[in-house]
Amino acid sequence: MNRSSITTRRSPGAPPPSPPAPHSPDRGTRADLCAVLLAALLFTVATVAGQAIENDHGTLRLRWPPLYAYWLPHLGPGTPAALAIAMLTIAYGPALARRMRWRPLVLAGWGGAMAWSWSLALIDGWHRGVAERLTTRYEYLQSVPVPDIGAMLREFTSRILLNSPDNWPSHVAGHPPGALLTFAWLDRIGLSGGGWAAAFVITVGSSAVAAVLVTVRALYTEDAARRAAPFLVLAPAAIWMGVSADGYFTAAGAWAVALLALSTQETARAPRATAVASGLLFGLLCYLSYGLVLLAVVAVAVLVAGRTVRPVPWVLLGMMPWVAAFTMAGFWWFDGYFTLVERYYQGAARIRPYSYFVWGNLAVQTAVVGPAVVAALRRTFARRNGNLALLVAGGLCAILLADLSGMSKAETERIWLPFALWLLPATALLPRRAVPWWLSGQAALALTINHLFITGW
Repeated sequence: MNRSSITTRRSPGAPPPSPPAPHSPDRGTRADLCAVLLAALLFTVATVAGQAIENDHGTLRLRWPPLYAYWLPHLGPGTPAALAIAMLTIAYGPALARRMRWRPLVLAGWGGAMAWSWSLALIDGWHRGVAERLTTRYEYLQSVPVPDIGAMLREFTSRILLNSPDNWPSHVAGHPPGALLTFAWLDRIGLSGGGWAAAFVITVGSSAVAAVLVTVRALYTEDAARRAAPFLVLAPAAIWMGVSADGYFTAAGAWAVALLALSTQETARAPRATAVASGLLFGLLCYLSYGLVLLAVVAVAVLVAGRTVRPVPWVLLGMMPWVAAFTMAGFWWFDGYFTLVERYYQGAARIRPYSYFVWGNLAVQTAVVGPAVVAALRRTFARRNGNLALLVAGGLCAILLADLSGMSKAETERIWLPFALWLLPATALLPRRAVPWWLSGQAALALTINHLFITGW
């Protein structure tokens, strides 16, 4: 039988898939809706409580808590395109996902996510929604061009603190130098300015959809990947994936996990080379964002799902060149991290209350993943779903660890994208007859947020 058939494909030792049959009665709809209502209530309470705290004490430093955004209802050039993409995906996405050959489906998922990201960004207009996003006073392009990369790396840690001479803008200071280097290299090859940086982030970031599809197929079943595909395309997370550098980080992490998943399979053609490639991306992640070390939790979930630790030495081998190169160039990761912690509490984090954000951040995630994922999470852990549950649990654990750390007070709608992405495959468990309704809910939430608020970072 052709590999691209819609029949399921299981990795060796994986449990049989458990999504309900397309026409079987589903008794969980009421529980799904209750889960969504509870999530909506959590977000509402976070909004009301946040407004009260901000009005009385001004300690949240947010204009519309728990989101990092401000209220401004508007339309834009991306509005017609976003509506069209949403309607086409709802009407034809599930059927196409079932019928297309596998490789074209993966590319179509990437292309659909890219179109959705572009259209959402352009709702805010070209300048405000795209070209200026990465050029604000907090962003990476404020420090581009970089005349001497060697000097930048040697001096990087000494310029993190607010009281240091010529200190870095917030986002540069808050990350290892790999993020700044990426945009510096874009500038050096002639792709300078906010427009090119945004195009790079959207193109690379939307490829995370393809990486998730590959991962789910490798660890669980092809049928589950196909069922999740339309939800990956229409995820509300695309609001923040587009033209936020965190979208780029998310894609790098997603492909690191996908390659690791492939390397665990007995049918892999070159498992060691694949594991080394995964390590190269995991190594890069360490120098893009300090917090992305928590993707190790997702990596462990993948190894447990694959029932092997064989790739681990090869992954570590792939990581080594990054560690060696940055260390010899003068940047020591641990010095950078501990200096960042000091800088973090020199800013708004010093007064932002942990007691609010430790649960308010979780409320934000319900808007990032959308109602369909909330309902699907209930199904994931309400029944035995083997490797799919492991993958989703890895994403949830990473979010909870990041939350408890207190190092992400606000703006988690973008900062936690690399972790929240791994909750989306749970949508494979939604009953097929309800898929158009859940897709409609996902699209409606994204369009509502993007048209009522100006999101920022």
